[in-house]
Amino acid sequence: MKAMYITKQGPPEVLTYGELPEPELKPDEVLVRVRACALNHLDVYTRAGVRGTKRELTKPLVLGCDIAGEVARVGSLVRYLQPGVRVLVNPGTSCGQCPACLTGRDNFCRFYETIGSTRDGGYAEYASVPATNVHPLPDWLSFEEAAAIPLCYLTAWHMLVRRAAIRPGETVLVQAAGSGVGSAAIQIAKLFGSRIITTAGTDWKLEKAKELGADAGINYNRENVADRVKELTQGEGVDLVFDSVGETVWEGSVASLKPGGRFINCGVTGGYKASLHMGNMFTRQLTFMGSRMGTRRDLTEVMEAVAQKKLRGVVGRVFDLQKAAEAHTTMEGRDFFGKLVLRV
Repeated sequence: MKAMYITKQGPPEVLTYGELPEPELKPDEVLVRVRACALNHLDVYTRAGVRGTKRELTKPLVLGCDIAGEVARVGSLVRYLQPGVRVLVNPGTSCGQCPACLTGRDNFCRFYETIGSTRDGGYAEYASVPATNVHPLPDWLSFEEAAAIPLCYLTAWHMLVRRAAIRPGETVLVQAAGSGVGSAAIQIAKLFGSRIITTAGTDWKLEKAKELGADAGINYNRENVADRVKELTQGEGVDLVFDSVGETVWEGSVASLKPGGRFINCGVTGGYKASLHMGNMFTRQLTFMGSRMGTRRDLTEVMEAVAQKKLRGVVGRVFDLQKAAEAHTTMEGRDFFGKLVLRV
């Protein structure tokens, strides 16, 4: 099969386009004919060998965790899927047997892995994945838009709905509107009846965010985020800060919270160190939460909302698979809104 893979970690130039054997299929897996695969920061980190992904590769590794395509074959134990069904893939895999998995907290599984990082992913014509990770697609949904959904919506739904327990009428600050998870969070928060303030470094991204449902935007290159939040909330602050950036927005995020506010983080693209004034924390009764990926239930609920056309994938640009290195360079430059997608 045609595939884009790496045999060593490094700059975008280590991505190699060529032939690899078709993946082997286990009895409980399905073979997906990949039609589109979206990029994530995890792809860039794994390719570069940074942020905890450094390792020696003993065989070619196919990146890509956001997969959409068609079922090509099914394993002998798979009963509810047939070849030809259009699907997207949940990027998180777990053992299915431990107490965390059996109680619906599969993202706490000690064997939790991400497709395209610790096992081969979707930068290829075919990918083998657990049958339990496959979700059928509505006929009207394009493969490119479908590929823009899995990881960022899984993550954002788990953060807002499961962890932070978002409630109607709350005001939410979504940091980094132009990111995949940020654009997902805006839509999910709007679905739950929240008022949304968001941030970006350019006005055109803020306009895109308003099209998705944001009520107000702050250009962090021109305005102090916390000061502007206070103006927009008549001095109160926000109920919830949704963050995937980390260090560079930490102080502004904490200062933007109202007393009793909640902060939730899923990523550290802007750095991982922060200083917390614990006196400020307890006197203002703030809550700080971390969140990693999401559960099978989370993505099932996301797909129900997608089927009802209440949520949609946001595609920034589409590249042919052979242009994966260019797509990685574009992601590192951050001059895009939504998801970068490879057409396979």
